[in-house]
Amino acid sequence: MPVANQRVHHADPLPRRRATRRAAPFAAGLAVLLTAAVGCAPQDDTDAAKSPAGPSAGAAACAKGELATETAGKLTVGTDKPAYAPWFRDDDPTSGEGFESAVAYAVADRLGYARTDVVWQTVPFNSAVAPGAKKFDFDINQISVSDERRRAVDFSSGYYDVRQAVVALKDSPAAKATTAEDLKGVKLGAQVGTTSLDVVNDVIKPGQAPAVFQKNDFAKTALKNGQVDAIVVDLPTAFYITSAEVTDAKIVGQFAAGGGKAEQFGLVLDKGSRLTGCVSGAVDSLRKDGTLAKLEKRWLSEAVDAPVLK
Repeated sequence: MPVANQRVHHADPLPRRRATRRAAPFAAGLAVLLTAAVGCAPQDDTDAAKSPAGPSAGAAACAKGELATETAGKLTVGTDKPAYAPWFRDDDPTSGEGFESAVAYAVADRLGYARTDVVWQTVPFNSAVAPGAKKFDFDINQISVSDERRRAVDFSSGYYDVRQAVVALKDSPAAKATTAEDLKGVKLGAQVGTTSLDVVNDVIKPGQAPAVFQKNDFAKTALKNGQVDAIVVDLPTAFYITSAEVTDAKIVGQFAAGGGKAEQFGLVLDKGSRLTGCVSGAVDSLRKDGTLAKLEKRWLSEAVDAPVLK
């Protein structure tokens, strides 16, 4: 499907329901205009703009249920299809079941949108992070925050700290690996455009080129058929694959966070989106009050039990 449909951006990020009083004296009016301009300026390439949280947003700009969204009164959320467990249940993002579905509705609630006001759109992984206008207000699809991607899109604050893991058939030579070095001689696979593929290329550095797949479904099929010895996916997905989809496979191990900084999944928004600060504020509040931790415990509780590959 296309990257995005072109749309007209709202010129005013403030709530649509505004008073129609006459203008205040010039000095006061100028101060209001300057405040609005600063709070709603799009991101640039400065260090501050590279923060996952994006530009700050004042209370007025984030008035509940009155954001300058794709469709007035609605919140449009994108994700890929199929929508995999444990992130979604039964390939149904609208259910509220699964970690990312639950997170999306929790963010919507903090922004003042009822569950019935949330509209889901199918957006392929690569289209979500490609340059260009988006047809969603935010996208949630296990997309890792990175400086490279921030050049094309905005990210919210991180909603999940994630590690990458290796999955191999139990009778594969890769299943016996205890270090990244042990994996250099095996045939590896990963989904295109993901940090999983980055781990293959930059951490494992295999002796032969990895197999690259458009979707994790294709990678899992290749693993089943013996076309690859092992695949790299995020850790919760690895647990689901081995417990429900490829039961003769095992998690070989996980990789520690590189550089002392955790890899995080973030919500994706248009570059310079007026919603970035509001969405980040919602995610921050969910982390602060323990909601994210509760959702993680419910849907991803197994994702902490795997050996670390050195």
